[in-house]
Amino acid sequence: MAAAEDFEEHRRYLGAVAYRMLGSIADAEDVVQEAWLRWRDVDHAGVENPRAYLTTVVTRLCCNELDSARTRRESYYGEWLPEPLLDEAPGPQDRAEVGEQISYAVTALLERLSPAERAAFVLHDVFGVDFALIASALDRSEQAVRQLASRARRQIKDDGPRRTADRAVQRRAVEAFAGAVTQGDIMALMRVLDPDTVWHSDGGGIVRAGVRPILGADKVARLVLGLVRNFVEPGTTMGFVELDGETGIVVHGPDGAPIAVFGFCVDDSGLICESHAVVTPEKLTRVPSAAV
Repeated sequence: MAAAEDFEEHRRYLGAVAYRMLGSIADAEDVVQEAWLRWRDVDHAGVENPRAYLTTVVTRLCCNELDSARTRRESYYGEWLPEPLLDEAPGPQDRAEVGEQISYAVTALLERLSPAERAAFVLHDVFGVDFALIASALDRSEQAVRQLASRARRQIKDDGPRRTADRAVQRRAVEAFAGAVTQGDIMALMRVLDPDTVWHSDGGGIVRAGVRPILGADKVARLVLGLVRNFVEPGTTMGFVELDGETGIVVHGPDGAPIAVFGFCVDDSGLICESHAVVTPEKLTRVPSAAV
């Protein structure tokens, strides 16, 4: 019973680590379940720090999963984007469990890192795990792990989107985007898009979506309005959600089922510089349906 209680105390934290590592809620749940099976069978008398022990187990399981998933994702049709996890922004008391807030765009960028770089960045920079524990989990020296985290930060800084920390500005831009799309107003839509904006989409080869990123305000605006005009059915609704601490959009079909989630990065001039559209059905199964 004590073993189960110890595990449940850390379950939320372990799930959050696994999701940030893998970008998939289902895969994260599988990792946590496997961690429980291993924890259940271990000699607990020899475990001084259950949280550290479980962090090591989950980290190694996630790295193994990333190694095996890399081949699958390389052959994935179009862009692979993380499964969107919608939630309210956590309060300070939750930081130890769910980690520091990072944007959906940064979560997507983690896909470009090696499993070890991803682990070092996620564990240290997001969850505040000390380098000594990470080094033990990865079977590397502490200096090597610090270098992994440094490389990860550098790549995220170099490749990451320009954005503003002012959530009110971000919200206004997303609301303007939604209004322009609803009205079919291409000029209004282009006014809220940065001239060099980038549009990413993940349809998984199941739903119509771009295979590669779309660059430029004119192309993105025409793409979005074209998709709405040709593929959105009457009765479709659009609402605002919290996606990794930023304002996003969820689209529900006439039957109330979610059909798309959009995340946005807004630069310090109030323009949308990067958008992520997830329309793959299996990545939307955890998004709540709308009342009809």
